[in-house]
Amino acid sequence: MVADGLVRTASVLGPRETMDRLQKAIEDKGLTVFARIDHAEGARAAGFSLRPTELIIFGNAKGGTPLMQADQESGIDLPLKALVYQDAEGRVWLAYNDPHWLAGRHHLPDLPNIAMLARLLETLAAGATS
Repeated sequence: MVADGLVRTASVLGPRETMDRLQKAIEDKGLTVFARIDHAEGARAAGFSLRPTELIIFGNAKGGTPLMQADQESGIDLPLKALVYQDAEGRVWLAYNDPHWLAGRHHLPDLPNIAMLARLLETLAAGATS
């Protein structure tokens, strides 16, 4: 079962390669990678086990600022994030928040940026997972 507003794409690659390809695609689009967080490594450091789970935080002001101008609280969901993880069956997934769902969450008007962000995320996910 997928959480509300989450878009999930299966990857034919391993978790590290999927995330590496996603980061390269993000950078190739001229976006800024603000952080890449290895949750599994953090879990190990705390004495826990966790299957591969890595988060990347990325974006740019040109895409996000119009959303925050419409509703500053949308900044809680910006910059964009994507999660790559391996499930209990060994499948690898790339997940991200659907920009249309975020727009509804924050009662944003129908801004062109929302459709643009949705297309961008679809493109990034497709390139990273196949």
